[in-house]
Amino acid sequence: MQTRGRRLKLTAVLALTVLTLTGFSTGRHHSSSRHGHGSGGGGGGCSSSSQDHDTSTSSGGSSGGSSYTHRPNYRSTPTATSSATARPLKDGTAVLKRCASVADPYTTVEVRNPNGREALFTVKVAYKDRTGFTMADASSQVSVPANGKATLRMAAASTGALDRLDHCEVDRLATALS
Repeated sequence: MQTRGRRLKLTAVLALTVLTLTGFSTGRHHSSSRHGHGSGGGGGGCSSSSQDHDTSTSSGGSSGGSSYTHRPNYRSTPTATSSATARPLKDGTAVLKRCASVADPYTTVEVRNPNGREALFTVKVAYKDRTGFTMADASSQVSVPANGKATLRMAAASTGALDRLDHCEVDRLATALS
């Protein structure tokens, strides 16, 4: 009968040790500031010769062994990675839709944004006469939605020269600013 009782006690101690080491709680809660050696009372990590294995209850005093408090809700703090940083914007495209004239002194340009976020683009237009001479240059900025397009109406650089204006040339590259 004594052998059976000792086996049960040994089994109970081993089960409690396994449960404690794997982080399961026996119903006793310890402050997270009580890590290490000392008055953990009842918890059990490593065995010590000063521990009393002959009783099934703890005296609540210093056992001389180590205690371990498992924190199942502990998560590490995430850190910023290079993938979280914004990628540089790609330049857009600009297409001339209508050149300025005496009747309507505005040039219309369609700008496309190839980026996955809204961006600001600079558009450049050259106003030329019949010989190809650039009478004036103009630039303007337009905000374009992500993967979208926007129409920009630019005032002619010099309305006095509109009677000599033959054509407009738009720089097909719309420079991304932000």
